[in-house]
Amino acid sequence: MQETSAKAAPPLGIGIKTAYGFGSVAYGVKNGGFDYFLLLFYSQVVGLDARLVGIAITTALIFDAISDPIVGYWSDNQRSRWGRRHPFMYAAALPVAFSYFLVWNPPVDVSQTGLFLYLLALSVVIRTFITAYETPCSALAPELTFDYDERSSLLSYRSYFGWTGGNAMTVLMFFFLFPAMATEAIPDGRFNRDSYALMGIIGSALMLVSILVCAIGTHSRIPYLMAPPPQRRMTLSTVFKEIFETLSNRSFIALFIASVFSAVASGLAAGLAFYFQTYFWGFTSVEQGVINMSTFIAAAIGFVLAPLATRRLGKKRGAMIIGLLAFVGAPLPVVLRLFGVLPENGTDFIFWFIFITQTIDVGLIVCYGILFASMISDLVEQSELHTGRRSEGLFFSAVTFIRKCTQGFGLMAASLVLWLAQFPTGATTADVGEDALWRLGAWYVPAILALWLTMMAVISTYKLDRAEHEENLRQLAVARNAQ
Repeated sequence: MQETSAKAAPPLGIGIKTAYGFGSVAYGVKNGGFDYFLLLFYSQVVGLDARLVGIAITTALIFDAISDPIVGYWSDNQRSRWGRRHPFMYAAALPVAFSYFLVWNPPVDVSQTGLFLYLLALSVVIRTFITAYETPCSALAPELTFDYDERSSLLSYRSYFGWTGGNAMTVLMFFFLFPAMATEAIPDGRFNRDSYALMGIIGSALMLVSILVCAIGTHSRIPYLMAPPPQRRMTLSTVFKEIFETLSNRSFIALFIASVFSAVASGLAAGLAFYFQTYFWGFTSVEQGVINMSTFIAAAIGFVLAPLATRRLGKKRGAMIIGLLAFVGAPLPVVLRLFGVLPENGTDFIFWFIFITQTIDVGLIVCYGILFASMISDLVEQSELHTGRRSEGLFFSAVTFIRKCTQGFGLMAASLVLWLAQFPTGATTADVGEDALWRLGAWYVPAILALWLTMMAVISTYKLDRAEHEENLRQLAVARNAQ
């Protein structure tokens, strides 16, 4: 049985929760840059063939997915005077920041092959090192507190800073850096290399600060964290046997499968977000920027709601109720438009209706994500009872691994919806007829609902509740005291 320190851990204060939560800013900044700007920058600004950009990003994603379980298992078994997680977090800080800076400052006058190899190498490096930080950092949550309710509170901080940190960089680019970098020669700042170079400086500095604040801010908890399992002879067969034994937990399998449907649905929604905002609702770029700012409010909603839902409903029931509200409500504005309930585009009502509904819906989704992560945390003790090992890193890395592996299927689903809707390519808003827009909504709604509702049905098979979690803690305490 894995042991912990004999010292009684003092309560988690707001300072430690804030430091731990602020650590997710690094991952949010990386995701925001890669998801929103990387393809545009390298294909339209630097001049690299868009197909080569796609190949580089996809290849790096494959390496990234493979690194997840490796880092997770390694950090579960790491032995050092700084515990199992902190050595990874400290070691990743500078490589993450420096590689992110280099991504946005590619060499000038380089061949297509040279640019491709540059982007590929740096994408692999930054994804590998951000995994070396993010996976052990995520695994800290179940170690920082065993309390059923406090885990949701702790993860609320992490979710809040992750959402707001990444979105802050996106808002900064659209409302400040792009306009400031507009010149007479390059009137649109989105196509000025200097915009992205400055983003690289700001982003890399923010990532470095985020990681160090988290690592240093939680360093005082190292004496109270769980020790690694007893030393044993490690062979490849032993590693795979332990991984299989840990991940065969039935409730984890439910969350694992649910993550597959979640990743595909998220990819589908993200892939068509631009189409709906631009063509279906007819929003201008400024209006889209304002709507994206609703994420700040949504993150606050999730931050407040998740701990309340945990206390009042329990994690599974809370996730089911809030998840159904969020995922059934997400396509509701599209349904109302299809049935002619909403007024025409271009009215103030449409803008504010979408702003408010998206704010509420994303807030519910943030809350659902916190409860989902907290449900994974509670599996750690259940698994420890059966295996004698704590495998926080392996649990969290397995979920991120499957999400990364299935992420591309969501974009494929989005492409299929566009094809079924016979949506015109290379079209302006004036070129897209009402029939194409109706077909887009009519195919999208049942597709996204089928994915979300299947995910919720799978989650319903998760069995661990508050009473069982507390019984697991009691049995573990008895076993440790008997050693």
